[in-house]
Amino acid sequence: MLEAGETLVFVSDAHEAADRLDQWLAERIPEWSRTRIQALIREGCVEAEGRCDWRPRDRVLAGAEYRVRLPAPTPVDVLPEDISLDVLHEDNDLIVINKPPGLVVHPAPGHADGTLVNALLFKCDDLQGVGGEQRPGIIHRLDRDTSGVMVVAKNQSAMDSLAAQFQDRRVNKVYVAVVVGIPCPAAGRIETLIGRSATDRKKMSATPSRGKTAITNYRVAEALEGFALVRLIIETGRTHQIRVQMAHIGYPVAGDSVYGGSRKRLWQEAGGCERQMLHAETLSFLHPSSGERVEYTAPMPADMRDFIARLRGGRSIS
Repeated sequence: MLEAGETLVFVSDAHEAADRLDQWLAERIPEWSRTRIQALIREGCVEAEGRCDWRPRDRVLAGAEYRVRLPAPTPVDVLPEDISLDVLHEDNDLIVINKPPGLVVHPAPGHADGTLVNALLFKCDDLQGVGGEQRPGIIHRLDRDTSGVMVVAKNQSAMDSLAAQFQDRRVNKVYVAVVVGIPCPAAGRIETLIGRSATDRKKMSATPSRGKTAITNYRVAEALEGFALVRLIIETGRTHQIRVQMAHIGYPVAGDSVYGGSRKRLWQEAGGCERQMLHAETLSFLHPSSGERVEYTAPMPADMRDFIARLRGGRSIS
């Protein structure tokens, strides 16, 4: 792996003349995405014939020496914060954490600090950065009040590998949720479009005029008193996907004040819950360096276990 400040040197052959520069370099540095290489070219990090003002679409010169330099990542304007994290695994390429409910993933208006990114900047002293910045690579997100497994990249190579796996649906994602009502049939496949709601731009909808395909497979794991514990495998990763689609078929996630509609009184009468009862239980993917499939599982948080116990009439949950 190329370290910041190092330089790679490539010399073109006569038969390679007229190839696009970004494509030619991508074939020689397969661990980098073409998008990343295009950015480096535009940033002047590719030198040939005494020039650094090349464009990605420029044609390769026959017999030219191309020097590719990876600059040091630029510090980001986000402060590290000492926030406790439940780390399931960590190595040079990535870190896997069990995100607690209530933790926002990325700084945003209204949440400038106290986020997972702030915590990772403090926790990981070996971040090589992504996108030319000294920051962790957030490949996927969990809603603030959703708990469970998340993987974060520490370098650009890991970021590119994991992002491609998420895009190509090679990542296996299993969630558990408590929903209002007992779904019938007890197992099924939900396939809809998901897009912004036409009436509330802060919400998503499973019946938009335009949207992206979303697929969720569910199975009732346990019928409870007026509720059900369901296990869900999602094939896509759309915003609020599980919450939107389970509400769409009439079984909203308990505690979901956004998509739960008039069902709020039901979970309040059942003992109440302060957030949506949704947990990312298992995440499986190919490790960026070894290529081996790895799997990580996060235990259900205490508030969700307690809510299920109340629905069982005090019986404990394993």
